[in-house]
Amino acid sequence: MTGLPFPAVRATSGAPEGLPGLPDQFGRVAQDLRVSVTDRCNLRCRYCMPAEGLPWLAKPEMLTDDELVRIVAVFVGLGVRQVRLTGGEPLLRRSLVEVVRRIAALEPRPRIAMTTNGVGLDRLAQPLADAGLDRVNVSLDTVDPREFADLTRRDRLADVEAGLAAAAAAGLTPVKVNAVAMRGINDHSVADLLRWCLDRGFELRFIEQMPLDAQHGWDASTMIAAHEVRTLLAERFTLTPLPEADRGSAPAERFLVDGGPHTVGIIASVSAPFCAACDRTRLTADGQVRNCLFSRAETDLRGPLRAGASDAELADVIRGEMWRKARGHGIGTADFVQPDRPMSAIGG
Repeated sequence: MTGLPFPAVRATSGAPEGLPGLPDQFGRVAQDLRVSVTDRCNLRCRYCMPAEGLPWLAKPEMLTDDELVRIVAVFVGLGVRQVRLTGGEPLLRRSLVEVVRRIAALEPRPRIAMTTNGVGLDRLAQPLADAGLDRVNVSLDTVDPREFADLTRRDRLADVEAGLAAAAAAGLTPVKVNAVAMRGINDHSVADLLRWCLDRGFELRFIEQMPLDAQHGWDASTMIAAHEVRTLLAERFTLTPLPEADRGSAPAERFLVDGGPHTVGIIASVSAPFCAACDRTRLTADGQVRNCLFSRAETDLRGPLRAGASDAELADVIRGEMWRKARGHGIGTADFVQPDRPMSAIGG
């Protein structure tokens, strides 16, 4: 991963003059920016990467704090209203608290969220909240210690639990838990995970397993589809769908659990994609902008930035990349090809 796995494209805008924000050709406008602050991770989840890990980006290839915040500021100027910090594992970036503080100082101030595996969150939750982090999602697929150690190849469940508790105490609410259900691995315990989250006041979201693993070993037959998750949960809980109108561009279909007030969400990224309402764009740790998680192309911002490009020139490159966004990700179609970069290098 010392270079781009496919050619970067230096874009001129291509978007019609006069259109505000970050539109694409299908009427969508990007307002949600996912920023990978590192490609490194301290877990080795089986559905994400091999046991030995991956060849991480060299430090000179990664955006510096100044570069990252400047690019985020350009996105905010183009209408982005939420910034989600991801990885890899974002807590591994030593300057993360300062990065959050600087993003929170932008005008207009975007809402700032973070997706993390929770390892180390117990000591950083309060400093991050003080710096301006608004909310956190923690990835957790099982609360069975043996299953957790087998899935992540690390015995760190207690650390994740401590991180979740610290996030709640720091006011990073609602604290959400992201889970992937896998056939024959943890599908038998999805109801247990929901019960665990309900008892602690966390909002659980099940996400269908997507073809973004470094090994390119994704198999649709092992994926637990959204309707299956709902069936498994319904064996122990009464699920009442919330109105579709309340969903907006959010990816999760939400259900009241046993009449409420607590909810559970199910994200059918593969079986019922929400591409038509997608308002997301992505920035990788090495400064590439991607208009879709499953894109086979990306546009370089790091090169122009380091060559002296102005903010207006960077904005023009970003707008061009967004204008080329496809109608949908195409999973399940004959011509779908999994991205060369895995999730850990793209940013979730």
